[in-house]
Amino acid sequence: MKFSNEQLKAIEFNKGACLVLAGPGSGKTTVLTGRVKYLIDNCHVKPSEILVITFTKAAATEMKNRFTALCGRKLPVTFGTFHAVYFSILKYAYNYTVDNIIKDEVREQIIKDAVERSNIETEDINETINLITGEISRIKTEGIDIDAYYSTNCPQEEFKSIFRRYESELKRKRLIDFDDMLLYCRELFLQRKDILLKWQQRYKYILIDEFQDINKVQYDVIRMLAEPEKNIFIVGDDDQSIYGFRGSRPEIMLNFEKDYPEAEKIILDINYRSTSNIVDASGYVIRNNKVRFDKNIHTDNEKGDKVDIIETNNINEEYDRIVKIIRSFVDAGKQYADFAVLFRTNVTAAPLVRKFMENNIPFVLRDGIPNIFEHWIAKDILTYMTLAEGGRKRADFIRIMNKPLRYIGRDYVTDSEVSFDELEKYYEEKPWMVNRIRKMERELNAMSDMTCYAMINYLRKGVGYDDYVKEYAKNHSIEPQELSDILDEIMESSKDFIKFDDWREYIEKYTEELKENHTKRDLKDYVTMTTMHSSKGLEYDTVFIIDANEGITPHKKAVFDADIEEERRMFYVAMTRAKKKLYIFCPKERYNKSLETSRFVNEIMNKEKAEE
Repeated sequence: MKFSNEQLKAIEFNKGACLVLAGPGSGKTTVLTGRVKYLIDNCHVKPSEILVITFTKAAATEMKNRFTALCGRKLPVTFGTFHAVYFSILKYAYNYTVDNIIKDEVREQIIKDAVERSNIETEDINETINLITGEISRIKTEGIDIDAYYSTNCPQEEFKSIFRRYESELKRKRLIDFDDMLLYCRELFLQRKDILLKWQQRYKYILIDEFQDINKVQYDVIRMLAEPEKNIFIVGDDDQSIYGFRGSRPEIMLNFEKDYPEAEKIILDINYRSTSNIVDASGYVIRNNKVRFDKNIHTDNEKGDKVDIIETNNINEEYDRIVKIIRSFVDAGKQYADFAVLFRTNVTAAPLVRKFMENNIPFVLRDGIPNIFEHWIAKDILTYMTLAEGGRKRADFIRIMNKPLRYIGRDYVTDSEVSFDELEKYYEEKPWMVNRIRKMERELNAMSDMTCYAMINYLRKGVGYDDYVKEYAKNHSIEPQELSDILDEIMESSKDFIKFDDWREYIEKYTEELKENHTKRDLKDYVTMTTMHSSKGLEYDTVFIIDANEGITPHKKAVFDADIEEERRMFYVAMTRAKKKLYIFCPKERYNKSLETSRFVNEIMNKEKAEE
């Protein structure tokens, strides 16, 4: 295999610290496996003294397999994730086994119990558990003092109580979570220099892939492990650091040369994946970031088609265009597997999932996209509609009787079937309550004669469900627009159905197909649908980036410069997944609300105009 000069320089690097900046499609895996082989064959390093760390199990397995194929035999080089490597160190020190690692369901149950003991009110306990789990992980990976941390998801004292109860349960059951593996390993090395020395002597050469995604605790351990010889070889791309929400710190890579002043810097700046037009357009975007290594990524590949930026009037037109383009290419002999649809968040992709189902386009979701019809808001709406159709089950009535607040007490709803007449009798001495109950009955009767879309619209505006949702968002520190978007999407999906039974049947079919999608991994030919985050490391002939609008990408929560720069890196990652053809869609409207074209798209168009 022919290597570029820079690739060869990286492969043949011997001792000391080395920073390899590897742009998209620059052959970094080839360089990493090539260097390990070079160390063994040419520098006579023992394979058992080499440690190669990746961020995912899949990446570690792929790296190991490629290295074995390169050498033609199995060698005892250690390939593993940070967690796997650090856990092996803890096993040696503390006799841990896999039984000491907390299982997901056990962790969820501990947090669920803690939430239920607290005064937190929630409509979706699973969502609350996920949010709190993420916050606990952040506290640990970033080394934040719990007393100095302010939760974004629940009251301060309640969060502290949940955190402490969780930690207490782990200790009581002698369990550790994935974040503890890192923290305990750092603590072990700081306190037991004899154990640190043993591992320093074991691993004399350390290579790290995707270094831009490292967090502080991981780096602290690696720095100790690399002493005293400092044979640390890091490969990554600061322009592809997109996991800030998990505690990744791109500044660690940016400051590597300060930590290792003798480090050699090598830039792999040739993109072997994409056409020249795609490489140029992605460069126009990423060069707007201020905090980055300066580099000039280029390619020797053909110029190819220009990046196709398509404005549509609304999202329905956007999805129709995507279906039409895929169909035309497949009719001309392309495979569905040549295409990927990338999106900023799962929520925005849900309507396109339904469009693909309706048009029989085979697809697989790489991320478990949440079923919007299982959201508590959807359950509320469906329950209201069931009652409007004449249903009177106690559980249904209790679910929505105070949405909006009507001051109806559950103690007065005792029978398995609810009767409005009986309810009025309970409150006969409170005329104002009788009026509320009669008003609710009138509202349900009015809804019974409406189409599905009209029912939901009346429920939102006439009954006051929108006001209830706004109040709920305010009380739970949720952005009201997030819940409003969910309402809009549910309402939009009902547009084609007059009868509630038909819409309910459609929802059941959609739910079933969504579940089946997770078992479609044996399909050979399908369109990949994935978030920008999960697309990292992948490549496709043709890529569609959907919903390139302000508030979506960059996300509305990105306020500070550092957040915007991470959003730009995410867009850059999405663009550089494309090998031959890249479409970027910018709808002007979503659910009757105007949308603005993303600044990242404008950065491409402005640069292209300037160069004409």
